[in-house]
Amino acid sequence: MLFLSTTLRPRLMGPTGSGKSNFINRLTGIKEEKAAHQLRSHTQGVKEYSVNLSNGRQYVFVDTPGFDDTYRSDRDILRTIAEWLEKKYRGKVKLSGIIYTHRITDNRISGSVCKNLDMFARLCGDKAASGVRLVTTMWDTVKDITIAENRVSQLESNFWKPLINEGARHKRFEGNSPRCAWEIVGGLTEGGEVLLLQEELVDVARKLNETTAGQALYTQFQKLLHEQKEAIKQLQEEAKAQKSPELVKQLEVEQRRLEAELQKTWDEMGKLKIPFMRRIALFFSKKPQSHTINVML
Repeated sequence: MLFLSTTLRPRLMGPTGSGKSNFINRLTGIKEEKAAHQLRSHTQGVKEYSVNLSNGRQYVFVDTPGFDDTYRSDRDILRTIAEWLEKKYRGKVKLSGIIYTHRITDNRISGSVCKNLDMFARLCGDKAASGVRLVTTMWDTVKDITIAENRVSQLESNFWKPLINEGARHKRFEGNSPRCAWEIVGGLTEGGEVLLLQEELVDVARKLNETTAGQALYTQFQKLLHEQKEAIKQLQEEAKAQKSPELVKQLEVEQRRLEAELQKTWDEMGKLKIPFMRRIALFFSKKPQSHTINVML
């Protein structure tokens, strides 16, 4: 039985606030108030929404948390997504497509958006890229269409270019309507390719920290650690130069906060670090068929 011939599972990803919830609303008919309540809860995990069509076909839309959660670490979010993907792949369920949402109203590509896009590309891999739809949202709130078109050009020729080169397509969610949402999803009707992260976890039996996405996250933590150390150093220098006891006290409070954040980063890095001998073993071990996509950030 070809499970994906009757049940299609497009998966939605993207930064928090990029329009995933609204897109699901239009596909499923969920009321705005109910979706808002669900958003608060399902950001803690993966949420599935089932829609049965009159032709007997069932769609299962899967919403996942973004890598910019205020209350959870990025490693925890990656683990949550990885566990769901591994479970589905072991159950012989492939994703029919992946929808990545991005606000066309964003004036710039923020650090949070870059982080989400980088992780998205690395866990997908090149073989699954043809099933990726890069969906720009919030077109109904655009005030200057020329500026919006320039943003599209920048996305397609720069940030999204590596994904598009591998087969991903950009789609505009312009009408903010069920019809427009279903037109985007309608092209994702075939059994999809396995994701790189799924291959790494199941087919080549790697641990999460040994996967491409896990190591990308480790690199991000390294950069964050450097930034935190620099920030603490600057605060220490400012405190020495200040003559106001009150201002010095405020700087010391901020320094302690940053030192606590730095310790968290150290802890997260420690959980993702691969021992030297294990790195050697991985070098000679079986490799996945898919390859990573390096986005230009």
